[in-house]
Amino acid sequence: MEPSAESGMCKRVKRLRSDAEQNRDRIVEAARAAFRREGLSVSMASIARAAGVGIATLFRRFPTRMELIAAVFEDALRECRDAAVAARDAEVAWDGFREFVETVCGLQAANRGFAEVLTMNYGALKSLERQRQETYRAFADLIGRAKKEGRLREDFSPEDLPILLMANAGVLRAVGDAAPEASKRLVGHMLRAFSESGTEQLPPAPSSKALMRGIARQRRSAES
Repeated sequence: MEPSAESGMCKRVKRLRSDAEQNRDRIVEAARAAFRREGLSVSMASIARAAGVGIATLFRRFPTRMELIAAVFEDALRECRDAAVAARDAEVAWDGFREFVETVCGLQAANRGFAEVLTMNYGALKSLERQRQETYRAFADLIGRAKKEGRLREDFSPEDLPILLMANAGVLRAVGDAAPEASKRLVGHMLRAFSESGTEQLPPAPSSKALMRGIARQRRSAES
């Protein structure tokens, strides 16, 4: 018995859906890699080339850059929100504060675009905007608790976190291979500055050899 026209149509529709889903996955993975390396300013055309699709296909799947950014960073934003809520509910507020700052800076170290995403306003993308607002509120509550404990400086502001992230982004861009150790060292210095007692232990500093090697590699990469 020959397959009906309707059966053939269903198979073509399924194949088209499968192809579209594969294209979407390739675009998201290409964008994730590009944002990690270059930040959010990378061109949509270069993402399309890396994904092996045409620019029209990219815009069919993601009509705006913001929708692509949201698809790439949704999991990281959810992880950040969950970390903020867990930190807010920590038995010792200062421990929660320290762990949250280290977690956010660790996420940033893994992905250059993350600091920009964390401070964005998502507008019409309501679910992501809600996550960002929940993160901010949990962090603000955590700050209040840590100050009441007497462990966090009274003049610390929620806006100090984006400042730290911008400083950390500069370190990450500059030192290449030595970035993880240099980032942890910077965060340690900042936590000591935020602490009322100023006695926080610092992580080990990267070696001068590792720093110079990382800086040299970053310069060669930028020039190539």
